[in-house]
Amino acid sequence: MLDITYPPVIVTAKMLFKLMRQRVVVSGSESIPRKGGALLAINHTGYIDFIYAGAGAEPQKRLVRFMIKKEMMDKPGVGHLLRSFHHIRVDRGSGLQSMKDALAYLKAGEVVGIYPEATISRSFEIKELKSGAARIAADAGVPLIPVIVWGAHRLMTKDHEKDFSRSPKTIVVKVGEPLHPTGEDIAAETAELRAAMQRMLDEVIAEYPDAEKEPGSWWTPARFGGSAPTPEKADEMDKAELRERAARRAARAAEKKAGK
Repeated sequence: MLDITYPPVIVTAKMLFKLMRQRVVVSGSESIPRKGGALLAINHTGYIDFIYAGAGAEPQKRLVRFMIKKEMMDKPGVGHLLRSFHHIRVDRGSGLQSMKDALAYLKAGEVVGIYPEATISRSFEIKELKSGAARIAADAGVPLIPVIVWGAHRLMTKDHEKDFSRSPKTIVVKVGEPLHPTGEDIAAETAELRAAMQRMLDEVIAEYPDAEKEPGSWWTPARFGGSAPTPEKADEMDKAELRERAARRAARAAEKKAGK
């Protein structure tokens, strides 16, 4: 693929990280192949995880094609930029096309980034995973590589104000050992992926700089002494949000019908 905008934007992003006093720490990047397709399964704690997840592949000189929801891909301005990076448009109402696109990219030797939790985790723990990641990797015959991004949610996530201040922040990108799904037991292979991601997340949180571990911080899981919602509470919040969205859609449909 011809990448005109992607490389210079990466250089610009690195400069911004330094200006914002962010320390991006990458480990395990050797798990990403220098050539050939690979599917990165990334945890999802905030709106800009993908900006940092790409740093996990940079030491191997690979560009990641992320699967991004159509609402972002279709936005004026930012959407044009994302499309120029050859990211994959995901329509949650009909995900078949995005899976086909991801499969084509992988077979063409690209590195693709997927969020198997599908939505942001309000608890900042690993949610239950969709089976798509294991299915796509098995169908493409490529390694499925777990990736944990930790700290990016401190800048921009659900239910909290944005924080792009210059207060020092560490962003950790940990790349795990490749998994090799065969498709023979997708449920078991998805469970294996989740277990790997959970183990890696625990390691990253435990190793996070002590100077930034504020007691009771909102961005730390309750299990680690933070004030983030428990997974159970987060699930309730997610369901309430879905009900509100459905109610708004129904109200808009009723208004449209009444206006005819």
